[in-house]
Amino acid sequence: MQGWILRWLLNILAIILTAAILPGFELTLWAAIVGSVFLGIINAIIRPLFFLFTLPLNILSLGLFTFVINGFMLWITAATIRGFDIHGFGWAILSAIVLSIISFIISYLVEDRIFRFR
Repeated sequence: MQGWILRWLLNILAIILTAAILPGFELTLWAAIVGSVFLGIINAIIRPLFFLFTLPLNILSLGLFTFVINGFMLWITAATIRGFDIHGFGWAILSAIVLSIISFIISYLVEDRIFRFR
């Protein structure tokens, strides 16, 4: 349970850092919290369907189309959550790339601690 809560908090931190870096991505603290939960639900339910339907395009692009799918998930979140604002689809794709990099770095730095709790 501690690992799940820590990952959720780190996901919120990654979203806040992404918004701080990119001028086309703005949010409030509350929107970051709610958006993190909503983005997790969307990534669990809708993202696999989009990935499956766009698999040929993803194969042709050698996996780079995944960033477009992730950007679309962020764009859906921004369209749904008040205070979670992304100014255009291009900013959504760029935000998805930066968010992926920040999440990777954070996970790399704390992953050993998460597995020690188990």
